[in-house]
Amino acid sequence: MAMANKVIPVALGRELADLLLRNCKIVDVVTQTIYESNIVIKDGLIAGIGDYTEAKEVIDAPGAYGTPGFINAHLHVESSMAIPENYCVEELAWGVTTLITDPHEIANVAGVKGIKYMLEAGNSMPINYYVQLPSCVPSTPFENAGAVMKTKDLLPCMDWNGVLGLAEMMNVPGVLMQDTEVMQKLNVFRSEKRPIDGHAPCITGKELQAYASQGIMTDHESISWEEAKEKLRAGMAILVREGSATKNLKTILQGVLREHIATSRLGFCTDDKHLADIHKEGTVRAMVLQAEKLGMEPLQALAMATINPARIYGLSHLGEIAPGKQADLVVWDDLTTLNPLRVFYKGIDALAKMTEVRVHHIPGALQNTVHLEDFIADDLVMEYKKGVKYPVINMLPGQIFTKYAEIDGGDVKKQIETGKLCYIAVLERHHATGNIGKGLLSGYGLQNGAAATTVAHDSHNLIVTGTNAEDMAVAAAELQEVGGGYTLVQNKHVLQTLPLDVAGLMSSMDSAALTQKLNSIINMAHEIGVDDGVDPFVSLSFMALPVIPEIKITDMGMFDVRKFEFVK
Repeated sequence: MAMANKVIPVALGRELADLLLRNCKIVDVVTQTIYESNIVIKDGLIAGIGDYTEAKEVIDAPGAYGTPGFINAHLHVESSMAIPENYCVEELAWGVTTLITDPHEIANVAGVKGIKYMLEAGNSMPINYYVQLPSCVPSTPFENAGAVMKTKDLLPCMDWNGVLGLAEMMNVPGVLMQDTEVMQKLNVFRSEKRPIDGHAPCITGKELQAYASQGIMTDHESISWEEAKEKLRAGMAILVREGSATKNLKTILQGVLREHIATSRLGFCTDDKHLADIHKEGTVRAMVLQAEKLGMEPLQALAMATINPARIYGLSHLGEIAPGKQADLVVWDDLTTLNPLRVFYKGIDALAKMTEVRVHHIPGALQNTVHLEDFIADDLVMEYKKGVKYPVINMLPGQIFTKYAEIDGGDVKKQIETGKLCYIAVLERHHATGNIGKGLLSGYGLQNGAAATTVAHDSHNLIVTGTNAEDMAVAAAELQEVGGGYTLVQNKHVLQTLPLDVAGLMSSMDSAALTQKLNSIINMAHEIGVDDGVDPFVSLSFMALPVIPEIKITDMGMFDVRKFEFVK
């Protein structure tokens, strides 16, 4: 016998709702209009909107605005450095009720075990915690990661609760050259009509057409409006990114507004944003406010935060306030300030439920994950010879893109001494192979000392930069001792360390303590010279990602992303 539908009697006004939200200004993101009415909720669903007067619980919200819960359309929880439970608390506090996550950071350290941990921990929270399965572990064959994930490894995960589709396909050359493993992954997820995310920085013309032809639906890597527009015309949705190190929102939305482009295929995402920034301003909420400051109509920006990503990812039960939709609602004081008064997940006060948060068990396989081969200081810096040209990674403020530069070996020491250049090294930290990639970095700004982190996208080896080999060696040894994290060293003395005890990527400490320690080490990094336009650790972590142009470094050496080969 079919179970009785409890929503219909409530919608008809014949039975009491669980919750009545009364006298609220409802933001209809479909028609992009606002109207005042009452909302009744039953069994986690919106039962009706209209002239309802009674319920088991009544909340008056005169003058307040009700919107659907916000959706962060692409993010790596690990990049916040908080475990999923603590990350979700911060997102919910600013009105985000849906996360579309890519756990490829932890997958590069611990494979399927890492993905399972993230999903189970996230699903324990009052939030929609979705996972796109990592497509590129490692991101390229030009680095060593803690795991290798092929199609056969992804297949058993596809039916896990909360798994949506395939995460960002970073191996663009693999797609264009029809690599067997890459095509197999795309075919499997496309055949099941699962969403497939893209990652195609600076890809244009016929290469973009070929890439998009394989069912790749989204891209979050556009750094210019022209790039984003070409991808929109190729049928891809654009996830406008504003993270801690990479900020593309202003450039893209200025183009949208200037050319009066429809925004139904645009959503918001953070990609990588650390907890201190989230705690201060939120994620999607901060992007909506920034869009409004640029001149976008608030209702248009709110659609980008709600219904647009819901439709892009096929989440038809989310993203709008309408009968039958999941009761994920946020009550705001005003649309120009966006201070959340209430956050509901399936009709339950999610913020009140935060007092019940319990940390999920952290598997032993995700702890003590830094394994370095023995090394000495001289192993971290190569010898530079006068008259020989050497490649330099030139950092760009506010971007994870870099510029390829060269320097005569005879000028290196002077550039180091004047603070214009730093040494940089990547140590393989998963299997103690002894691999060390060595090179030069400009645009970081460090004047004296070393900075190191085991958050080094995407293989997450240990990356260290500094003005001398001795401080760099102390920094690397410190991170091995604490099991991974961030550290700063000066004159062979550890100034400060932020341990990240979960896979060398995340901290199990509570949000308040983590935020305080994170702010402290970031401030200290700037005090010893790191440029104001550079996030000391997030920006550094991307110097090891060999899929973002123009030049990066892995544990195997300096890598020219334009040519997709090591610098000779």
